[in-house]
Amino acid sequence: MSNRRVAIAGFMHETNTFAPAKAFYEDFVKGGGHMAMSRGEEIIARSRGANLGVAGALEFAGEADWQVLPVIWAGAVPSAHVTRDAYERIATEIIDGIVKAGPLDGIYLDLHGAMVCEHVNDGEGELLARLRAAVGDDVPISVSLDLHGNTTRLMMEKADVMVAYRTYPHVDMTKTGYRAARQLQRLMDGDMLFKAFRTIPYLIPISWQCTEMEPCHSIYARLGALETLDVSSLSFMPGFPAADFDECGATVLGYGLTQAAADAAVDDLAALVNASESAFAGKVYTPDEGVKEAMRIARSAQKPVVIADTQDNPGAGGNSDTTGMLRALVANDAQNAALGLMYDPVAALAAHASGVGSTIHLALGGHSHIEGDSPFVEEFTVEALSNGRFEVHGPYYGHSEMDLGPSACLRIGGVRVAVASHKVQMADQGLFRYLGIEPKEEAILVNKSSVHFRADFAPIAETILVCAAPGPMAVDPATLHWQHLKKGIRLSPNGPAFV
Repeated sequence: MSNRRVAIAGFMHETNTFAPAKAFYEDFVKGGGHMAMSRGEEIIARSRGANLGVAGALEFAGEADWQVLPVIWAGAVPSAHVTRDAYERIATEIIDGIVKAGPLDGIYLDLHGAMVCEHVNDGEGELLARLRAAVGDDVPISVSLDLHGNTTRLMMEKADVMVAYRTYPHVDMTKTGYRAARQLQRLMDGDMLFKAFRTIPYLIPISWQCTEMEPCHSIYARLGALETLDVSSLSFMPGFPAADFDECGATVLGYGLTQAAADAAVDDLAALVNASESAFAGKVYTPDEGVKEAMRIARSAQKPVVIADTQDNPGAGGNSDTTGMLRALVANDAQNAALGLMYDPVAALAAHASGVGSTIHLALGGHSHIEGDSPFVEEFTVEALSNGRFEVHGPYYGHSEMDLGPSACLRIGGVRVAVASHKVQMADQGLFRYLGIEPKEEAILVNKSSVHFRADFAPIAETILVCAAPGPMAVDPATLHWQHLKKGIRLSPNGPAFV
């Protein structure tokens, strides 16, 4: 049947409850690197070509001849809690818009799965519960999720089907939206999907959740093999291990044409994840160790050595302004090195006022009051300036327009720092190039990212090192000051249990 009337909306936020800054309504207006807040037809126009779940859902909608009723799409850079004001304004607009769009054959939502608000621990579950109460039980709801979502029982109860990304770096967001829309079509055609859901008893550090590495590579391969005619959809969610509430953690969820089929597939995959606990580990360097190792490798390398400044990842709640890695580069006299992005709008404006070629005294970064971190006070040369408006085309962001505000390339010794006025994860080579830094020509690149950078930087990297400078996104979740987790869950693979 064609001309299905389907409402579409999105509300994306990954919440690190240990991060230094909250997400306000204005942050959703600006957007989170992919797309600014959009309404109605703006969603269709702006998402075209972007690596977003909603883009894939719209692609399927076109093929299936749906009558699409777009409401609002809003996303913000990961941070601490979403404010009550932001959540209530956006959630209310979503629900009111969907109700006004009725009668409906179905609803598609582009959500993250790890939203925590000032007043609600389970942002997605609360939204789905309110929406279900507003539209009733007969309208099917399909949701695409980030694999970092902390799936809750309320989410499982209120959504008819939920489909998660299968890649980290997330290069399949569009494909996931397409798959979620396809599941919605099945529901609208009358298929009944039985649900199954299992929780994993340990937290998984995000640095080792990369699907290009083991054990996730094998886990997702098994996931694909388990999807059969009787298993309509299967998802493994490694979770976001920095959200301090009782349902934080990894999960497996599946949907089948029978309850037995759904249960069997989910149990099989959960058993593999549990058996893989010891494999979720890797080498982590201190800043000094990492820079020295990078300099050693770079002496004979043909390509850049890339360092992940993993604990200041703005894609996981960091402010992208810690200075630990910069200090290590300068202290070790690293040459032909670049670091980005450093979020410091005051420093960027000062560079613009001073001009290209000038030398300025700055207290750069370190403004988030992170323990063990502080501003880096030194003389810098202003090498390049930009208004921060440009396009990127890499596999993570897709075709996206960036607006990072006044930006500057600052040099100290052999180190260049890309400084911006808005936060965005260093997951595209274009985020260096817009300030005149050609990544392929650098000996050492320090990226404020955990894993997403690998999609665009691994092909040009001699090797990749992971460093832990002071920052809010702990490489080991067991080091965080948890208060509200479920009792007994292990705080890291083979780590201590929460009591």
